[in-house]
Amino acid sequence: PQVLESCVAAAGFSVGEFAALVFAGAMDFAQALHAVKVRAEAMQEAADAVPSGMLSVIGRPAANYKLACAEAQQHCEALGIPDPVCQVSTYLFPDGRVIAGHLQALEYLQANARKYHFTRTKMLPVNGAFHTRLMEPAVEPLTEVLRDMDIQKPLICVYSNVNSKKYMHAEHIRKLLVKQVVSPVMWEQTMHSMYERRQGTEFPYTYEVGPGKQLGAILKKCNLKAWRQYEHVDVTEDEGEAED
Repeated sequence: PQVLESCVAAAGFSVGEFAALVFAGAMDFAQALHAVKVRAEAMQEAADAVPSGMLSVIGRPAANYKLACAEAQQHCEALGIPDPVCQVSTYLFPDGRVIAGHLQALEYLQANARKYHFTRTKMLPVNGAFHTRLMEPAVEPLTEVLRDMDIQKPLICVYSNVNSKKYMHAEHIRKLLVKQVVSPVMWEQTMHSMYERRQGTEFPYTYEVGPGKQLGAILKKCNLKAWRQYEHVDVTEDEGEAED
């Protein structure tokens, strides 16, 4: 209870933004859950329309992600794919990215990883290029459901994936949640925004709430000092396990 009362900021990764906004009092839980359902169904329908995916990439400092994506698109055009998509869809940590787009583009990047100074590439277990313009068919359904929701200004600071800045008011939330579907997740930038402070100022406690510790691992790569105040809260354990 004391942690909840003293919390000053929140952020959620991708669909986790809805959880962060519910926590901050900006959304009703049931309405947010319905919006998440509509969002998921619309994004899956968009994903099913085009053979696409997401590629996790770790690169050396010399890695040129923009050039790699541009040449992967050219490769797709040479294969006869009209208007191909290949772009960074998630900024995870320094030299850590997720690239999303047409499958042929991602296969090209894997085959030419050394050329672009990628040290590791791994296809993610998804069948869609989420957070790219291939998700544009999902924009209208999400816009409609958010229009009907009662959204309030957050009681604490909540940072947007789209621009790593604080949500300001209800219409701002509606606009950016829709834009997030077709825009990169700026998680690395969000970490910098949340933990920016004067030299000598102590870092706050950070709690990752959920079934995994991936965001904690990312925080460690983005800001080691902030990570030292990090704790994980596993919401999957039952009451009996918690008491033990």
